Amino acid sequence: MNWRAIVAIYKFEMARTWRTPLGSILSPVISTSLYFVVFGAAIGSRIQEVNGVDYGAFIVPGLIMMMLLTQSVMNASFGIYFPRFVGTIYEILSAPVSFVEIVIGYVGAAATKSLLLGAIVLATAGFFVPLKIAHPVWMVSFLVLTAVTFSLLGFIIGIWADGFEKLQVVPLLVITPLTFLGGSFYSIDVLPPFWQTVSLFNPVVYLISGFRWSFFEVADVSVGVSIGMTLVFLIACLIAVWWIFRTGYRLKN
Repeated sequence: MNWRAIVAIYKFEMARTWRTPLGSILSPVISTSLYFVVFGAAIGSRIQEVNGVDYGAFIVPGLIMMMLLTQSVMNASFGIYFPRFVGTIYEILSAPVSFVEIVIGYVGAAATKSLLLGAIVLATAGFFVPLKIAHPVWMVSFLVLTAVTFSLLGFIIGIWADGFEKLQVVPLLVITPLTFLGGSFYSIDVLPPFWQTVSLFNPVVYLISGFRWSFFEVADVSVGVSIGMTLVFLIACLIAVWWIFRTGYRLKN
């Protein structure tokens, strides 16, 4: 394993974040905080509790997960797309660096950025509502698994995209709607039976449910099922990335 190559890619990607802190860190934190203020003030005044949890606290895991999913995808997709766009991908492909090391460097940096933002949002939420984390180890595990999984998905999107507009398609038209409909601001138990069944086909439901359980020990679906679905998605993304490098699909375009 060429750890120097991994560290070089990782440091380069992280340095890009520190060069643009306003757009990379401050902007998503502010937008997520605004969601919290608006939904907490507008809806929280009418809904006092959900499953025995104060509504303001109840939406915190959903907001963190929403930010984590979108930022993981966007960070990883832009990270690998730009080298393809400007042509520096040839330097990486011609270097003695394996596809595993390339993936670890880019995906590791994207996941780190998302986890950093998640920690900032969590700390910010503590100023608005009292939070108690019932299972901190499981909370961190869900965060890391989700960040890595969706960073892999973003990596795939960055290779698939042949223009800047395609980089926005999945985060804006797929990830965000699925997150809103995945129980970020409500429990699917309040939905009619038919829509509860429909919601179970939304993979984001399992991520948010498991993550919320780590805070309040309340969940819409079994925690074991949440973990299983997350691992299945992770394995599927790993297989897709392996296939991309195995076939050389669009790496040089």
